[in-house]
Amino acid sequence: MSFPNVRMRRIRKTNQLRDLVRETRLSVKDFVYPVFIKEGISKPEPIESMPGQYRLPISNLQNEIDTLVSLNIPGVLIFGIPEKKDALGSSAYHDDGVVQQAIKHIKEANGDKITVFSDVCLCQYTDHGHCGVVEDGKIINDKTLELMTKTAVSHAKSGADIVAPSAMMDGQVQAIRGGLDKFGYSDVAIMAYAAKHASCFYGPFRDAAYSAPSFGDRRNYQMDYSNPNEALREVELDVKEGADIVMVKPALAYLDLIHRVKTTFNMPTAAYCVSGEYSMIKAAGKMGWLNEKAATIEVLTAIKRAGADMILTYFAKEAAQWVQD
Repeated sequence: MSFPNVRMRRIRKTNQLRDLVRETRLSVKDFVYPVFIKEGISKPEPIESMPGQYRLPISNLQNEIDTLVSLNIPGVLIFGIPEKKDALGSSAYHDDGVVQQAIKHIKEANGDKITVFSDVCLCQYTDHGHCGVVEDGKIINDKTLELMTKTAVSHAKSGADIVAPSAMMDGQVQAIRGGLDKFGYSDVAIMAYAAKHASCFYGPFRDAAYSAPSFGDRRNYQMDYSNPNEALREVELDVKEGADIVMVKPALAYLDLIHRVKTTFNMPTAAYCVSGEYSMIKAAGKMGWLNEKAATIEVLTAIKRAGADMILTYFAKEAAQWVQD
């Protein structure tokens, strides 16, 4: 069948036409930049498996925040790497812990110029590398909730705008919401790692944060990536428990889930373009197999097109310049 009057290419002829009809627009306002803060160092440490990323001392944090603010990036996600670890990850919920110090510094020096997200988990702080309390080789859910709640409250006390529980313990959003409200932090939001999958794409992050488990793996609490309906159930539970933002992690191989989560719940939806996704593009770009800039913008646009309202990405600083150019 022929349609002689239909020519889809008419609106693709020029940059101006393509801009006018573009359906998905990537913006610097979509980005949250993850930052690693490490205790006991005096200068930035390059992360070998994540080219262009560093473990930063507190003394360098303001330079990073100044850069993010100058690029109009609206949010920063803080990960901490402590000097000391123990079985209960006690430095995670210490009022002078590395994340708490970082949050205080950012808020005191910058006020509301940038939104501070804080990761709430125990894996970087435990000597066994798991995300919760371990007894007889098992992760104990409800005891872990108590420590995650203490951690979230300490982050809120330090000035965090949004706490982000990532341990994939059952009931973590409800427990943290209750703790925040009890101690007077009802205005602190929760971004739930609602559909966080057991993924090989976290490898470089675990190098960066020294958070690989010392035994077993995390498949008995992180999600099976084969189960999209289970992912929706996880998200639904977090919404009912009081999550303000829900997240799908990783992002690139999970575009279908980002779309289903957004259309099903119509909640503010985040997607985490994780370390392995970042490092793949960086490595291919270095080898000349891909145009790094073009690949990055295409991937981030696809994540937004799938339904993400915000994208947590290590590409944020570079992408912010590219989209503004």
